[in-house]
Amino acid sequence: MGRKKGVAEFEETAPDDFDPANPYKDPVAMLEMREHIVREKWIDIEKAKILRDKVRWCYRIEGVNHLQKCRHLVRQYLDATRGIGWGKDGRHPSLHGPKVEEIDSE
Repeated sequence: MGRKKGVAEFEETAPDDFDPANPYKDPVAMLEMREHIVREKWIDIEKAKILRDKVRWCYRIEGVNHLQKCRHLVRQYLDATRGIGWGKDGRHPSLHGPKVEEIDSE
C-alpha cells in the first residue's frame, strides 16, 4: 500500500461533451469544465506574477532609464492582468450587467 509515485494526470483540454446552452444536462461534464476554467485562470495568474517579478527586476537594474528599457515588460504585464480576475471583471463583457431585452418595432 501507499501512494503512487509520479505526476498527477489530468486533461489539459476542455471536456468535449459539455453543452454551454444546457450546462446541467451532464453534471460530470459541468464539473470538469469548471475545473478546466479554474486551472486556466490559475495558469494566467501565475504568468502575470512571473511578469510582475520581471518588471520589478528591470526597474531595479535599469534605475532612471526604466521608463524606456522596461516598457515592453510593463505592456506584457498589463496585457496579462486584463480579464483574469475571479469576479465580474473576469467574465466575458456580454455577461456584465442586466440582460438587454430586444424591442420589436412594427
